[in-house]
Amino acid sequence: MEIKVLGPGCPNCHKMEELTTKAVKELGIDAKVDKITDIKEIMKYTMSTPALVINGKLKHSGKPLPSLEKVKELIQQEKT
Repeated sequence: MEIKVLGPGCPNCHKMEELTTKAVKELGIDAKVDKITDIKEIMKYTMSTPALVINGKLKHSGKPLPSLEKVKELIQQEKT
């Protein structure tokens, strides 16, 4: 499973990365979490950050940030 957290480096982007990493650990899945800060790469998916891309699909973008439970739910949707 490939997970990308998109954002230029703002506090919300860092929080999204923390939530995603924690969700992956708690779910016990084998996934690589990449932090993407390049604006050209981000714009391939969305104009709103922070954003979460799982297996090439945009699952969340912008504010408010999803809860830890919501991030876990989004990951599990792509797992099946």
